[in-house]
Amino acid sequence: MPSKVMHRKLNIVCEPTPLAASGRLSELLGVELFIKRDDLAGPTLGGNKARQLEYYFGAALSEGADTILITGAVQSNFARLAVAVARAQGMHPIVQLEDRVPGKSDLYRESGNVFLSRLMDAEIMTYPLGEDEAGADGALQERADALKVEGRRPYVIHLSEGHPPLGALGYVDAAKETLDQKDDFDVFVVASGSGSTHAGLLAGLRGAGSGARVIGSCVRRSAAQQGPRVFRTMKLLARLYPGAASVADADIRVWDGALTPGYGQLGPPGIDAIKTMAIYEGLMLDPVYTAKSFAAVLALVESGEITRGSRVCYVHTGGLAALFAYEDVIASCS
Repeated sequence: MPSKVMHRKLNIVCEPTPLAASGRLSELLGVELFIKRDDLAGPTLGGNKARQLEYYFGAALSEGADTILITGAVQSNFARLAVAVARAQGMHPIVQLEDRVPGKSDLYRESGNVFLSRLMDAEIMTYPLGEDEAGADGALQERADALKVEGRRPYVIHLSEGHPPLGALGYVDAAKETLDQKDDFDVFVVASGSGSTHAGLLAGLRGAGSGARVIGSCVRRSAAQQGPRVFRTMKLLARLYPGAASVADADIRVWDGALTPGYGQLGPPGIDAIKTMAIYEGLMLDPVYTAKSFAAVLALVESGEITRGSRVCYVHTGGLAALFAYEDVIASCS
């Protein structure tokens, strides 16, 4: 029997999100491909972070919070979704944008998720470094402490390691939801960034008795760095969801073949993935996460790591608002 998740959640996702069979891509690749449409999760132009926010906002509401603080890259889908949920709950949203991607245009800095956050009148802070999670969290905590002095009740959604990975519980739920739709998958492929979605999905599958492989496509760090990060997240998750304790070290699989040239930047595998999904399925991929995760499907089928005839679940984690911030980059590659 799967272990139960015992934490308050705010219902944000209209469950279940569709599990769509892709006939044309299945024929192209020689596998039985299904797309878990978590790009449809949550508010307008949602995505996988809506599942994570169910538990963070559940905790925030339990504490009587009136303000939400979150940090992320300039085109963070997580931050924009947090703003949307905060507004729906009558809470004040504060977003801190980190400078993670060098040399980007004004389009990148003002369009997409930034435009939507401003439209929802989010308070926006900036942080000059892109690879300093603890520092970014520290800056948010300073703002939260100042708010407390003013009589406000802030809740910080942390980015750095060491904090309880409440968001991963959203993908423990998603694993069971997907298995209820189809329970005989051989392989799941998903983007692996903070590690919470990857860890939660894997833990949820093992807790539900599924032995399907989960392959995380690295979007921010090399495989050598990302594998240990997911492992550490899994250990913390086991304190929240006992089913995570059944995950073996060998279960944590990562692939970084589309990571270059780095976080938030597109290389040839990502461009090819965007075009292939658009042409064969009429679906869009975002440049930061899903272009790199679907690139993993294409490459791993070609290499034989995903064998022909396999039943594959590709988790479309969404983030489509960011696509508009990369219009100039994508157009130049067409």
